[in-house]
Amino acid sequence: MAIADVKEYTHLTEEEVEQLGRELDAIRAEVEESRCDADAAYINRMIRIQRGLAAAGRVTLMVGTQSKKSRKGAMAAGAALLGVAKILENMEIGHNVMHGQWDWMNDPEIHSSNWEWDTAQPAEQWKHSHNYIHHQFTNVLGHDNDIGYGILRMAREQKWHPVYLGQPVYNALLAGLFQWGVALHDLDLEAIRKGKKDPKEMKRQLRQIAWKGRNQILKDYVVYPALSGPQWKSTIKANVAANLTRNLWSYMIIFCGHFPDGALHFTEEELEDETRAEWYLRQMLGSANFEGSRTLHILAGSLGYQIEHHLFPDLPSNRYPEIAVKVRALCDKYSIPYTTGPLHHQYGQALRTIMKLSLPNKFTSSDQPTPPEPTVSIERGRRSDAERPTRRTETGGWSRTQSA
Repeated sequence: MAIADVKEYTHLTEEEVEQLGRELDAIRAEVEESRCDADAAYINRMIRIQRGLAAAGRVTLMVGTQSKKSRKGAMAAGAALLGVAKILENMEIGHNVMHGQWDWMNDPEIHSSNWEWDTAQPAEQWKHSHNYIHHQFTNVLGHDNDIGYGILRMAREQKWHPVYLGQPVYNALLAGLFQWGVALHDLDLEAIRKGKKDPKEMKRQLRQIAWKGRNQILKDYVVYPALSGPQWKSTIKANVAANLTRNLWSYMIIFCGHFPDGALHFTEEELEDETRAEWYLRQMLGSANFEGSRTLHILAGSLGYQIEHHLFPDLPSNRYPEIAVKVRALCDKYSIPYTTGPLHHQYGQALRTIMKLSLPNKFTSSDQPTPPEPTVSIERGRRSDAERPTRRTETGGWSRTQSA
């Protein structure tokens, strides 16, 4: 369902919402003031572990596959090591570094303005589509391009079209090719289709994507296989498996954050004169967590704490567990839903939504509570940057205006 007024939906007065905002600001200030060497040591340790796993995987493939006896085992071990390394680099390291979570360290090598991650989408384009658009306009229909990534119908308010009958197939392709789907994400294919995309900007972005994608292909499917000598085919197979593992994992984690039951959608009316406190409240209502061990959360890029991440996207990810305790207490205090559950349960709900919304609304029932106002059919396309409000600084930096 799409909510036009979060205060009405939560039955909070304007003063209660603003008080909630002040209490969340206090949590932010407390964490900012307490950032220390232990936090810096955490991200440096993650980087060392990730690079060690990647190096171990490469060495295993180069050396272990030379013997016929150990070839299959080495290929499987190398693929597993590389898969975990790619997951760590994309999720807990790259994603969080580019949010500016570690900019306070003033380390040029671990800074949002310099980090380029091991995936097909250029960092600059990701920071625009993710930091600016998704985090500022979380789950706002017509504004947040992450709602279905331009190919899936993920809200009942989105107008149905027969093309959505193929949604289960599109979803499977998106999962398996996730890094390439994300690479095209900031292009805004809908704007291109409708002739609203600036041709110069589109060409600039396509050149960036081509350059980055070429480097990824050369690295994984030319250079490293060549270093493996006669067993280059084994290395290619292992790299395919590692990339597929990373794609499927990152897709599942991201879909668990915004599409389980309880993660609400919003109409653009909610953005009118939205205060900082109301922005906080929208993040809490539009995000969903999942439960698990500390290792699981690290491999998920700390996005098992999606609610906390959307409230404080530029605070160090290793602090989210302690922040979550305080955020959940505030939810209890103000009777705000805190959507969480086991990983398999959250993804199961998201997958069910994908399947159900491939059909017209009249053939399915809603799994969400009834909103306090009538729902509407969203027929308008996505907004351009010129039509979106000024970004909030806590969502993280992006460099398009500087580099265009």
